[in-house]
Amino acid sequence: MSDSATFQSSVVQHAGIPYFTPSNNAGATIDAGNPETPTIFKSLQIRDVRLKNRIMVAPMCMYSAESNPFLPYIGALTDYHMAHLGHLALKGVGLIIIEATAVQENGRISPNDSGLWQNGTDSEQFKGLQRVVNFVHSQGAKVAIQLAHAGRKASTIAPWLAKQAGKRSWRADTSGRGWPADVVGPSGGPEQIWAPGDGFWSPRELSTAEVEEVIAAFAKSASLATAAGVDIIEIHGAHGYLIAQFLSPVTNHRTDRFGGSFENRTRIIKEISAHVRSVIPEGMPLFLRISATEWLEHLRPDSWDLSSSIRLAKTPPSLGIDFLDVSSGGNSKDQKIDMHNDYQVDLAGSIRRELRAEGQNTLVGAVGLITEAYQAREIVQGAHNDEATSAVASDTRSHPKADAVLLGRQFLREPDWVFNAAAALGVKIKLPLQIGRAFSM
Repeated sequence: MSDSATFQSSVVQHAGIPYFTPSNNAGATIDAGNPETPTIFKSLQIRDVRLKNRIMVAPMCMYSAESNPFLPYIGALTDYHMAHLGHLALKGVGLIIIEATAVQENGRISPNDSGLWQNGTDSEQFKGLQRVVNFVHSQGAKVAIQLAHAGRKASTIAPWLAKQAGKRSWRADTSGRGWPADVVGPSGGPEQIWAPGDGFWSPRELSTAEVEEVIAAFAKSASLATAAGVDIIEIHGAHGYLIAQFLSPVTNHRTDRFGGSFENRTRIIKEISAHVRSVIPEGMPLFLRISATEWLEHLRPDSWDLSSSIRLAKTPPSLGIDFLDVSSGGNSKDQKIDMHNDYQVDLAGSIRRELRAEGQNTLVGAVGLITEAYQAREIVQGAHNDEATSAVASDTRSHPKADAVLLGRQFLREPDWVFNAAAALGVKIKLPLQIGRAFSM
């Protein structure tokens, strides 16, 4: 057998891709049985899905989908997303969460957001998603998609356009392919505008029937994503988008079954979760991203805060939710964030600690200002022995604060973060066949 034939027979071409690419599994630990391997590089089983490590790409809006409603490509993932997400998959992450993907056309943050509302598996939205999924799988990573509705924060322009315009307005009007007359929220009127002046549109209040349509839309998008090969569904309930608007009494003044009491305000999550769980396989994990607090305690003692999130967090097992992706803020311009390096990690840690005290095993992810390998190791493993020798080391510091870490902007700055973290922590990992020779491990 020739050298060329030997090479071809020893390299697996990944199914579902119409061109040759060898299957890679970068970021997987070579000596997985080594007890000294940091938890961050150990696999994580969630229902039927096994992640090769506990490093996740947080969903990041790229504002790079087609915006013309008269073209079939509206809302579809593009070559940009292939390059952006495919490269991170090549570089060894365990899970990629595709950016906020609108379940309805008016649920996009901007005209250039991704979406998954079109019917059928022959739509460009479906085909664009499937193309990304197939490539990410070929690199040994798993794929989640964050399903979302922007609510009152919809019909805005891409942030760099706002910056170029001097941030005079974020609003996308009809000339910019926006939908100012169809920006919606749990409650409506000028007092519900996200920011004063002409920065955002005034929302109209959703009818009860329309809320039920939104719930059904999440399930429809989840079903399409499953057919496209996505491994995990994440429901976006954070950052002041529609679900978060329902959770908070600051933005939810409804008098129907979706407003008023805590039980009513959280009903939308319960019904979306139930509908999504009913259309996805039993072995598919379901994630929920929440804002642990909207940082309004200084103004509104009844605002959504950490105690509210802990109360909600104790119900996910009955909802079929397996993983809480813990972020914060985004529901009010008046938020006052207690900013420090671990401000969101500490929120995740508080929720996880309360869950474990109740004997619940819902997994928790930490996100926000995670940049260093040692920091990530400590978050999912607790303080390392050589760092916890001080008598002042607290009990909370010595225990894990999360079961996985999510990085967003750090991956934009440092696409090789997984490789660099492995080198810093002394972990031997697999490298991509095509570029592995450029790294010494």
